[in-house]
Amino acid sequence: MEPFFVRYRNLLVLLALLLAQMIGLAMQVRRTSTGLSSFDTRDDRSVRLIRMWANGLVSPPERFIHSIKLGAAGLWQNYLDLRHARQENRDLQQTIDRLRLEQAALLQDALQGQRLQALNQFQEKYIYKTLAAQVIGASGSDHSRVFYLDKGSAEGLGRDMAVITPDGIVGKVRDVFPHSAQVLVIDDQTSGAGVILETTRIRGILRGNADGRTQIVDLLADQRIKPGEKVLTAGGDQIFPRGLPVGVVEKVVGDPERDSFINVIVKPAAHLDRLDEVLVITSTEPRFPPDQQQDMATSEALKGPEVEAEEQRKKASEIMAERLPGLIDPNLPPDQQPLNDSTPPNPVGHTAQPLHPDRFTPGGAEGQSTGQATGQAGDQPAKATQSKAAPDASLPKKSAAPKTGIAKAPSAGTATKPPADPQSRRNQ
Repeated sequence: MEPFFVRYRNLLVLLALLLAQMIGLAMQVRRTSTGLSSFDTRDDRSVRLIRMWANGLVSPPERFIHSIKLGAAGLWQNYLDLRHARQENRDLQQTIDRLRLEQAALLQDALQGQRLQALNQFQEKYIYKTLAAQVIGASGSDHSRVFYLDKGSAEGLGRDMAVITPDGIVGKVRDVFPHSAQVLVIDDQTSGAGVILETTRIRGILRGNADGRTQIVDLLADQRIKPGEKVLTAGGDQIFPRGLPVGVVEKVVGDPERDSFINVIVKPAAHLDRLDEVLVITSTEPRFPPDQQQDMATSEALKGPEVEAEEQRKKASEIMAERLPGLIDPNLPPDQQPLNDSTPPNPVGHTAQPLHPDRFTPGGAEGQSTGQATGQAGDQPAKATQSKAAPDASLPKKSAAPKTGIAKAPSAGTATKPPADPQSRRNQ
């Protein structure tokens, strides 16, 4: 049998020449990005045709090998190499549970911090002394609405102390133990608080009913009471200070036993069903904030010199009173004391009459017109005055009463001499 190459030598040579010619043409021809053939070698975006053939020949085997590699890797990682997956899953689940618990605890701490911050701000601004306490338990019965605090007599708590929150009143301390206390809530049937309506100023007693709702009992029917009116503490029960918020009027219902009386259902201002932190009023003496205390201390310091000056004046007045004669005579009876003497010290006497009245004397001008009668009337007091004022014998005797105040009325037609000028008299 002849060899294959010898037998098909001519055909093989022809095929080799055709293959060489095709390779040469493929090395010269370029394929552009649009798919057209070109012989321009300066086109950088064109690719040689032989390179495209080589890429098309080699890419399918490479793609097949790569897909086999990826499939084998996925099979190994997802199915064969899972010996510790269950343990890791359990560990991760425990970690997730722990993080959830920590998140819940942090959330509760954050909420508690906000409540305590609001409670602290209210405590700083509140005028009375208070003590913050934590609610640690409840009665667990619908018939007895009480809860327990983590503070007791060791921390200064006592019976009948008011328990409040920044929103409103809660109740009062009923029983006190060394390190705990029991609080009776205002919605209990045995509780009570004196309240007053803010707008109508109607007073009443706040109690709880069988349904666990707060109501004002024993009120006469009044059309002025409307839903939405605020209810405040009246302060008459000596437990809750005056003016604390209690709640708002929810509705007005009639008393089933008495027609003329009503019951006012009140919605409490404090959240009685979810209490966590409360304040206990331990002292009702006013307690001022630090800034007000500083202002009061400053005012007292500034008022010190004034107080000292006032004391000095009081001491000086006391010393002066000791030096002056007393107004009470111990030797006289009370009705004759100088302090009780109401008689005037200087009795008012008669008006003194002039010794030598003239025309400048008050009433002298009238004497000229009234005639001799007025002069005689003025002469008698003058004589009496002279006799009393000059009893001494050394004085010269007066022969007759002065007639200067007596003037005759001029007759008709007679010229009257004009009075002399005072200035000319002084010059003479």
